[in-house]
Amino acid sequence: EVACAILIDTRGHFLLQQRDDVVGILHPGKVGLFGGHREGDETLLECVVREVHEELTYFVPAARFEYLASVDGRDIDADSGSFSGDLFIARDIPVDALVVTEGSVLVINPDEVIAMDQKLTPTARFAMQVIGTPGF
Repeated sequence: EVACAILIDTRGHFLLQQRDDVVGILHPGKVGLFGGHREGDETLLECVVREVHEELTYFVPAARFEYLASVDGRDIDADSGSFSGDLFIARDIPVDALVVTEGSVLVINPDEVIAMDQKLTPTARFAMQVIGTPGF
């Protein structure tokens, strides 16, 4: 189970994660959302708060995350595996306050996301469809 977030900066740009291009991580070199796997008995909202804080060293309180959608189905990355999780969105994130600990942050104008389609992780592509990003 995972929780991920579309983060939007103070100017309306998407903040996406350029994933490290190393062996052993999911979707190496792809562009995805910040977030990750649920730990213990935390809720998916608690998970996204923790993951964003760990990956960006910037604390976004739970109240600032809006629920977008749930994902449930076959895990395209694992044979006979399943995948489920929640997608959230948080706005007005100050780029200058971020210190990225995993991968790097990409600041993308919403109109430019469609050009990145082949570089997006499946979850990021689904999230762009959910929020109605042009071209998805």
